[in-house]
Amino acid sequence: MLSKPNAPAGKHIGEDFFYVQDMREKSGISLGVADGVGGWVESGVDPSLFSQALMYHAHRYSKAAWPGEPEVDPTQEYEEREQVEGWELTPLECLESAYGGVLRERNVLAGSSTACVLTLNASNGVLRAANLGDSGFLVIRASSVIHQQRSQTHFFNCPKQLSKLPVSQKRFSRACVDQPGDADLHEMKLRHGDIVIAYTDGLSDNVFPAEMVAICSLVARQSQLQRHTIPVSGQNGVETVEDVEAQAMAERIVDYAPITNQKVDDVTVLVTIVQES
Repeated sequence: MLSKPNAPAGKHIGEDFFYVQDMREKSGISLGVADGVGGWVESGVDPSLFSQALMYHAHRYSKAAWPGEPEVDPTQEYEEREQVEGWELTPLECLESAYGGVLRERNVLAGSSTACVLTLNASNGVLRAANLGDSGFLVIRASSVIHQQRSQTHFFNCPKQLSKLPVSQKRFSRACVDQPGDADLHEMKLRHGDIVIAYTDGLSDNVFPAEMVAICSLVARQSQLQRHTIPVSGQNGVETVEDVEAQAMAERIVDYAPITNQKVDDVTVLVTIVQES
């Protein structure tokens, strides 16, 4: 989309974007969601470009990073340990780096977006998150929501947001311009069986947490009938029942959101199931 900057504003696949950076060989996963602010359409700006670029750069920066501190030799000097490739990139640092990338992106003239970035450390089970605006995530444990990230808003229908203003800023003097450092941070220890759901406000505005729990429980019951490895053709060669289960949960939640008819919006959902190996 960035290669077609002259596409008519609003003629796109949506204003939500996400990334998943699988770093399991480096002991973890980084993921995030972003929701472009649709109000820019009135100014002739495609709001999807900002959110897409933000997730692209978040994916790029997280690619070489650890979701937690790598194992190092404690006898080394601090300077030596700092040179270990892939030193920890926290969600906040990832968000800051990605935002800087968008500001330098020539084909993104203007725009705004909310963002939620998470890292899951497979070596110690720690989840870290940085959330700005009304995207967010929740954690389900034993059919109960043990954490739901609160939304950040300036006022009704105006979430906190990262923004890039055009050169003629006078026309946008009322635009909200927040910084990555304004994001809410959260850290918690995950357990076997926990379900982490990251989402944009298209989900949280339409579906209650209890409904998400119910959908995940129904999918889990169905998958109990197939607790074995399912061979499929794909990049990884083999896909586990847990992979299929997580995908089914995401799809069922997304299918359910528009049925409620509360607020028509893009819906993006990322589901992660924690498994102890």
